[in-house]
Amino acid sequence: MLSLFEKEPYFEIVNRLNQLTPETKALWGKMNVAQMLAHCTEPFRVPLNSKKTSRSLMGLVFGGMAKKMILGETPYKKSLPTSKSFIIKDDRDFFLEKQNLMTVMAKFYSGGPNNLATYSHPFLGNLTGEQWGISMHKHLDHHLQQFGV
Repeated sequence: MLSLFEKEPYFEIVNRLNQLTPETKALWGKMNVAQMLAHCTEPFRVPLNSKKTSRSLMGLVFGGMAKKMILGETPYKKSLPTSKSFIIKDDRDFFLEKQNLMTVMAKFYSGGPNNLATYSHPFLGNLTGEQWGISMHKHLDHHLQQFGV
């Protein structure tokens, strides 16, 4: 599995993000491109120690079973539900949100898997640093595919 802590996957994601414009349209889902960028920034705040989330009831019941699937090779399905704390519905500025995402990604990448907070994922529970790297790459890849890049 690709990890956002690996050089090539990290820079591939950066290159794909740089292909987005304020006019890029989603192939599925409800978010516009600026909302998607803001949505992708939020999960980074958990392992970077600036956003504590609580486990959802669904996460407590199904998170353990889903962890293997979510961290595995199978791509995410379209329009999967997300944690309420990561939903973005208000209008956002594309350029600001892109910069925010690039900044947290760089902090995550440069800090490495051993320098993450111990906050748990709201659905999957506790993750190792390597599992955070895999989940972040897979999440970004999913949304970049959603926007055709």
